[in-house]
Amino acid sequence: MDKDSKIYIAGHNGMVGSAIWRTLSTLGFNNLIGKSSKELDLRNQQEVLDFMSQEKPEVIIDAAARVGGILANNDYPYQFIMENMQIQNNLIDAALQNNVQKFIFLGSSCIYPKLAQQPLKEDYLLTDSLEPTNEWYAIAKITGVKACEAIRKQFGKDFVSLMPTNLYGTHDNFDLNTSHVLPAMIRKFHEAKINNHAPVSLWGSGTPMREFLFVDDMARAVVFALENRLPDYLYNVGTGTDLTIKQLAETIQKIIGHKGEIIWDTSKPDGTPRKLMDVSKMHDLGWKHQIELHDGIQKTYDWFLENATTFKQVKM
Repeated sequence: MDKDSKIYIAGHNGMVGSAIWRTLSTLGFNNLIGKSSKELDLRNQQEVLDFMSQEKPEVIIDAAARVGGILANNDYPYQFIMENMQIQNNLIDAALQNNVQKFIFLGSSCIYPKLAQQPLKEDYLLTDSLEPTNEWYAIAKITGVKACEAIRKQFGKDFVSLMPTNLYGTHDNFDLNTSHVLPAMIRKFHEAKINNHAPVSLWGSGTPMREFLFVDDMARAVVFALENRLPDYLYNVGTGTDLTIKQLAETIQKIIGHKGEIIWDTSKPDGTPRKLMDVSKMHDLGWKHQIELHDGIQKTYDWFLENATTFKQVKM
């Protein structure tokens, strides 16, 4: 891949997209394109078509999505299925119409069945029912995976889907109404710490197991897919190791220095019991994560502290 190849990163202001942008810039890629949602509404098919025909990118990296945790998925099921399908379908179809040769589609491990055998292999896609709390987002992402597979099969283009495990890192979303579990915990423990180490209430039992990947490692996986023509259409991206939500909470609590009590609200849902990715396909090709969980959480908390005054209702 040429350093001056025109690369459009959809969702370049988000946590994942901005990490991809930073990584590519550091590596010397100098023709990156990004548009804010105000400049380009990816839900609008005509706007996307006009943009693609004008810019003619050689590569598209789709890191744009409406995302959120259990609460957001549960409260806004229509927006999660419809807006995500609109965004990805408009991008994929415009890429095909404008002869884009390489398209990297980013999804989520939630595309796999709720009770699938662990660790999750790419072959498990569409073999059983999904986790109800995020099936709307999952169904949208599955359609994106299959659309890219169809283009790959029918037109021979290098359209590939990368399914990351739970991502976290700098530039994450720390809004307690819409954030994922790890950044939500960072904010809760931080606010409790500065509030005389008040008790922290967390959802569920703490027993589900989760795998977490630092966002810069995800960006490096995208670069790997950019610089190589991957032989298959779907790849898991993760660490291949997991821990319980309780262990995660205790790790974050220790890093932040919170000394108070953790209260588990078992009236709230746990979600999928376990979601561990089989990442052997990526490992076999030569990619592996570099940043371990403790170091990644510390980096994320440091960034949170540097930017805390920009978050609403954070007491500093």
